[in-house]
Amino acid sequence: MFTVVIIAVIVIGLAALLYLGGGRMQGGGGHGLKRRFGPQYDRAVADHDGDTKAAEQELGERVRVHGSLAELSLSPEVREHYVTQWATIQEQFVESPQKAVIEADALLARLAGDRGFPDCEQFDDQIAALSVHHSHHVQGYRAMHAAARDQSGTEEMREAMVEARGLFEALVGEQPADPDRRDASSREDQGHAPWPLTRRHAKGSST
Repeated sequence: MFTVVIIAVIVIGLAALLYLGGGRMQGGGGHGLKRRFGPQYDRAVADHDGDTKAAEQELGERVRVHGSLAELSLSPEVREHYVTQWATIQEQFVESPQKAVIEADALLARLAGDRGFPDCEQFDDQIAALSVHHSHHVQGYRAMHAAARDQSGTEEMREAMVEARGLFEALVGEQPADPDRRDASSREDQGHAPWPLTRRHAKGSST
């Protein structure tokens, strides 16, 4: 009888270790998920009406499904083509904001596909995978995707494109992103790289 009890204790202990280990593999628990997903963690909790456990289960599943995704490299020619296209779309925004946002949304979807993320026709899967690898930039893409389909105001569309540019720069860059490190480069770059969608460049405004 004593031997049976010892065996039962060992089995339960091993099961607990496997369970905890699985939780770590899927994102490192609550603290690891917060660090990895940043603002997307809070969004997930809000989407689950404050249910932290449910949100962490969803985020852990995203890591399990998409965490091993290896981003593909872009050739210099393809990278330059995307940069040129994005610059052209930015210039078009002043005259046709809605058209520019729609084209920018489609461009980002194609770029993500070329980097190895799920196909652009599967937006939910694509955004989930991007949130695992580019968590601090994905909200701009989500906002621009919504603006491309809704009758948003010009200012809302401008802000969406400015925010989405962070993801564009992350995807078109040389090195894959580190999903565990907050990348503040998009906000810094907005003050340095040319961007024609500021208010002083708006149609009909003074320069």
